[in-house]
Amino acid sequence: MNGALDQDGLSEAAAFRPWVNARIQRCVLPEAAAVNAAILTAFQALTPESFDRRSHLVGGRYENLYLERARMPALAPVLEHALHCAAIILDEPVRGLRCGFWFNAAGPGHHTSEHTHDECDEQLSAVYYVDAPADCGDLILYDGPLTVRVRPVAGALLCFPPNLPHAVEPNRSGQLRLSIGINVGPLPADP
Repeated sequence: MNGALDQDGLSEAAAFRPWVNARIQRCVLPEAAAVNAAILTAFQALTPESFDRRSHLVGGRYENLYLERARMPALAPVLEHALHCAAIILDEPVRGLRCGFWFNAAGPGHHTSEHTHDECDEQLSAVYYVDAPADCGDLILYDGPLTVRVRPVAGALLCFPPNLPHAVEPNRSGQLRLSIGINVGPLPADP
């Protein structure tokens, strides 16, 4: 994992966070450059109306952009890789897992406030970096009294517990940072 531990500037509330040494893992997608180029090209062809749903309007930007998987075939290698990594981390068979995803397109100055992904039955959360220019904003994970900083790297999939608080620093690169948020959970039981 790229990044360093930073214990400076913690608020009093941060000292009472439940996690200490959360399991945070990084997997790298083989052939990421070609996959990312295809995703970026497909993403740039989209308009705001292309998305099935948008959520979390903050500072004039929707943080989460949802698209049906079938509408962007270039996503398949990323989502398959995420399921494979999740199966290993969770010690579960891939066939018993499902993943949901959304895009996070952050232009210059954009950031993401502290949040978690534990709204439903998620077992693992992840972020995959499609395009991560230098100085585009570190991922900040709040693990108990520790603050873990991770510098985004295109082609990396970072996996972490869904209830681990995290945020993203402002994008100071002057370019778009494109990532894919992923939640993995169990397939619904057959009725």
